[in-house]
Amino acid sequence: MDVARLCSDLIRIRSDNPPGDTRDVIGYIRSLLEGWGIGSCVTENEPGRCNLVTERKETNILFCGHVDVVPALDDGWSIEPFSGAVLGGSVWGRGSTDMKGGCASILAACNALIESGRDLPVQLAFVCDEETGGVSGIQHLITRHTIIPCDCLIAEPTPVRHPNIGQKGLVRLDMQFSGTPAHGSLYPVVGVSAIMEALALLEYVKVLNGRQYPLQDNLKEITEQSSRVLGEEFGLDQASDVLTKLMFNPGVIRGGEKSNIVAQRCDLDLELRVPWGCSIPELLADIRDHAPHGIITFQTMHDPSITPPGSRIVEVTCDAVKTVFGGDVFPIIQWAASDARHLRAAGFNVIEYGPGEMQYLHAVNEHVTIESLEKASMVYQNILQVLCRARDPLYNNKGYSPN
Repeated sequence: MDVARLCSDLIRIRSDNPPGDTRDVIGYIRSLLEGWGIGSCVTENEPGRCNLVTERKETNILFCGHVDVVPALDDGWSIEPFSGAVLGGSVWGRGSTDMKGGCASILAACNALIESGRDLPVQLAFVCDEETGGVSGIQHLITRHTIIPCDCLIAEPTPVRHPNIGQKGLVRLDMQFSGTPAHGSLYPVVGVSAIMEALALLEYVKVLNGRQYPLQDNLKEITEQSSRVLGEEFGLDQASDVLTKLMFNPGVIRGGEKSNIVAQRCDLDLELRVPWGCSIPELLADIRDHAPHGIITFQTMHDPSITPPGSRIVEVTCDAVKTVFGGDVFPIIQWAASDARHLRAAGFNVIEYGPGEMQYLHAVNEHVTIESLEKASMVYQNILQVLCRARDPLYNNKGYSPN
C-alpha cells in the first residue's frame, strides 16, 4: 500500500475541528478496513462527530489515532492546505503531521500484515475531537467501555528515536472579572476596572512562571534527556524551563463597554501547562486568592501523567524504533497534551510514536516526509510482528506480554 497516497487521501477529506465533522474520513477508513476483512463499529456522541473502533483482540493492545485537524486559512500557504499534494518527497496539507500521517502509517502497517496472511493482533481506534478536548472522541469511548484499559500506542508525531511516554498537566480556566463602572476620566481614582483586575492576575501568573517545582528523583533523568531532545528538535534554548515550569497563555480576553467607561466586565480564557511537582488544587487556590474581583466560571484539569519507562509497551516500541533507525533510542516526556492524558487516567499504559515534522504542528505549510511515513509504518509493522509471535504457542510466551 502506498502510505503517501493514503495520507494524501485522508488530508483531502475535510475534518476541521471546529466544526469537527468526521463522518466522511471515518467512512473512508471503515471502507478500507472492510476491504481487508476487518469489521468495525462507528459511534457518534454528537451529530457528525464519529469514531471508529475494531473488535477487541486477545493481545489486549490498542493502536489509536485522531482524524480531526485544526482549521487552516489559505493565507501564507505555498500549497492549498487541504490539497494533500505529494511533492518534493513530502505530503502537504493540514493534518499531514498532526496526525493523519500517523493514521496512514498505522493503516499501511496493518495492510502489510494482512497481505502477508496474518490476522491483525491489535484493536484499532480512530477518533474525533482530540483537538477540542476529546469529549466526543476518546472520552466517549472510555465512558462507554468501547475500549478497556490495556497497552496503547497513539500515532502522534514524535522525534524519530524518542517515543513519548509522558506529558505535563493541563488547566484551562474561563474567568469572569467584575469592576465598578465610572467615567473614564476619573480612573484610577474612581472606579474599579475589570480589565485591570484581569491584567493584575496575569502579572501574578508571570510570577508563578518563575517558580521552581520539586522533581521526584525518578523523573530527573528523563526530564534532562527530554529537555535536550526537545531543545534540539525545536531549536529552543529553554526547553528545560518549558518542561519544569508553569507555562501560561492568556488565549482570549474580552472586556469593557466603551473607551470612556471604566470596564464593568472582563472575561479571560487562561491556559496553564502544569509541571510535575505542582499541585493543581494549591495552584487554583493561589489564583483565587489573587483574583478578588474574579470568579472561575469553567475549569478543566488534568494532572501530569507518565507511563512507567519499564512497561512492556515502552520496551517493545523502543526496540522496534531501534530496529528501523538504529542509534540511541530512549523515551521522553513532553509539554503538550493529547488523548494520552484521558487514557492514562482511565488505566491505560500509553506510548506515543508517529511520523511528522514537529516544527510544522498546527503551522502554515504543514507537511510530512514520505520517508517519515514509511519508516513509522515499518516501526508499527515490527511491533505487530512481535504481537503475532506472542500469540504463537511455538514461542512459549517469549514475545509480547501485555501490561
